[in-house]
Amino acid sequence: MVVTNLNDKATLNNGVKMPMFGLGVWQANNGSEVEKAVGCAIDAGYKSIDTAAIYGNETGVGNAVKNSNVNRSDLFITSKLWNSEQGYEKALKAFDVSMKKLQLDYLDLYLIHWYKKDTFADSWKALKKLYSEGRIKAIGVSNFLVHHLDELLQKAEIVPAVNQIEFHPYLTSPKLIDFCKENKIQVEAWSPLMQGKIFEVAEIKSLAEKYNKTEVQIVLRWDLQNGIVTIPKSVNEQRIIDNSKVYDFELSETDMDLINSLNRNYRFGPDPDNINF
Repeated sequence: MVVTNLNDKATLNNGVKMPMFGLGVWQANNGSEVEKAVGCAIDAGYKSIDTAAIYGNETGVGNAVKNSNVNRSDLFITSKLWNSEQGYEKALKAFDVSMKKLQLDYLDLYLIHWYKKDTFADSWKALKKLYSEGRIKAIGVSNFLVHHLDELLQKAEIVPAVNQIEFHPYLTSPKLIDFCKENKIQVEAWSPLMQGKIFEVAEIKSLAEKYNKTEVQIVLRWDLQNGIVTIPKSVNEQRIIDNSKVYDFELSETDMDLINSLNRNYRFGPDPDNINF
């Protein structure tokens, strides 16, 4: 995929434009920490911010968005429905709680955070209702594997616009990526930096030296060239700025293949088929 600047967007299956690059705020403390991080990101040109109810920082994200000098229509805000709030009525109420914390009139993207067999279908109906009312611009899922998506597609009238998954050089999930592409579901990467372990990968370190870039920039560029939306998390101002400096170089096809070959089917996060939360 050709990626040229921080304003590059993916076109979702309903026509909505989603920034290819954004800021994730998992583990960012609510209050000044997340507010400063989001404010710094927006000042640096980021347009996409990804949060979730379970992160406990939607209020801080909302404050930062409210206090920014960027028009709301130019920003892309994502949040997620937590497992304990799944189900039709509970999902509707949870969405209202999130919107009150975020201080927003609408959400750009709302995701079911994890597949829960007994409740995901009703949760999806709730998201569909909110989408039809214009309160959400696009709806999707997170951490859904092929068989989860297949089950949803058999029951749903609306195809998810996005599937946010753990994706990094040690977990490339080619079958899942192919399934999403075939069904026009945009893939978004969480934990693209392997929870900091990316610095221990010799091949990535070598490529960083070759391109005179950081290991982080190499991996984020790899995401983008694979057509994967990426949302690296940081609360450090300089890292937030540096993370976005991935548009002045391009990885060769050979080097893309090299990173793709590092796959170990290794997860740093939970296995979506075996969650107990």
